[in-house]
Amino acid sequence: MTTTDSRTGCDDCTRAERAGAVTRRGLLRGLLGTGAALVTLPVLETVSTQVAYAANWTGDTVVVISLRGGFDGLNAVVPVGDPDYLARRPGIGVPAAATVQLDSFFGLHPGLSALKPLYDNGSLAVVHATGLPNPNRSHFDAMVEMENAAVGSSTRTGWIGRTLGLTTPSGPFAAVQMGWGDVPDSVIGPVPVLAMHDLGDFSIAGVNTSSDRARWSTALSMLHAGAPAPVLAATQTTVGALSTVAAITATSYHPANGAVYPSGDLGDTLKDVARIIKSGLGVQAVTLDVGNWDMHAGLGPTGNPRAGWMWNQLVELGSALAAFAKDMGSAMDSTTVLTLSEFGRRAYENDSNGVDHGWGNATFVLGGGVNGGQVYGTWPGLGVDEMVDGDLAVTTDYRTVLADVLRNRVGATVEQLGTVLPGYSGPTTFGLTKPRA
Repeated sequence: MTTTDSRTGCDDCTRAERAGAVTRRGLLRGLLGTGAALVTLPVLETVSTQVAYAANWTGDTVVVISLRGGFDGLNAVVPVGDPDYLARRPGIGVPAAATVQLDSFFGLHPGLSALKPLYDNGSLAVVHATGLPNPNRSHFDAMVEMENAAVGSSTRTGWIGRTLGLTTPSGPFAAVQMGWGDVPDSVIGPVPVLAMHDLGDFSIAGVNTSSDRARWSTALSMLHAGAPAPVLAATQTTVGALSTVAAITATSYHPANGAVYPSGDLGDTLKDVARIIKSGLGVQAVTLDVGNWDMHAGLGPTGNPRAGWMWNQLVELGSALAAFAKDMGSAMDSTTVLTLSEFGRRAYENDSNGVDHGWGNATFVLGGGVNGGQVYGTWPGLGVDEMVDGDLAVTTDYRTVLADVLRNRVGATVEQLGTVLPGYSGPTTFGLTKPRA
């Protein structure tokens, strides 16, 4: 059943399935096991500027976690110092005494307590009151706008795809979508993106030996030899990855440094992400989805924030991120993790003990190159005259976060940022991350 936002409507809270046709791409998809998906087809528009910037990748591996459904930043990173917070949320707000204190004004929801050591050691930062430059409360439209990051432009590629287009791809694992989510618009661009549900099941269905894999790889390459360039590139990426994944999964994986991932999809996916990054495959960008944040009802009680929908979601998110950082060890020095969500939630709770679609939000940034231990951004306040139609105002354009990471951790020049973030004219750095040595 589709949930409806009491103010704006939420007709796009669920997405209809689309039937597929029999094509070369569909044939290859059908041959892959249940844990595998076909690579996305690259979009070859606006690539003239990309050749000039081609170079070997020397930046961080950027891991983008999309919190699908509208993450409630107000209950995740609680403005305990704002006197209007609990007045807006008398039934679902988190009292100051129940939070994990970050500073004199903000506290973490107790479900995110696993992240506190990362905040304390300076590898985790929060940017609050961030989001799209203009309110957009449609799941689909807001996601597309955020992933394209090309407001007012006719550009159809995504910001990650354009970033990858600035360099020479490092191989079939340059860009990877992991887990059970859809391949996001953010990776659309000239570089094929390898999409897989998990490493263990990334294979051709029924093919279990190296000799059989070699025969199938040859056959698939011959079948697609006359295909258009984008289809051929996608096929070559998939075929090239099959033997590599088989080699990686030939031995059992044991997370390093005593890391223990939570059970469930997110823990399993981040464990695979750590595994492929540490395997030295030249991973430049990874995307993954964490859904189930559209909490229009039953978010959780103020009297017991250690229960309810929000609690369960945040415990999984916090413990999975903490395990990932521990497992990665020194590899986190060259890895930056971003959480993004299409919009935040309304400041006022609704009659169902939930929150409808809002605007301003909280973003987590994690990595060895992060100037952490701080909540960034200008707090706009939750007073009636300080909000926008009952929502937390956005005081930091989310593209400012992207620009800082791209400039300092990926090595993009100011000129290149104009290609990756067309139309953006804000700061290119604001102290969030350290420049790479």
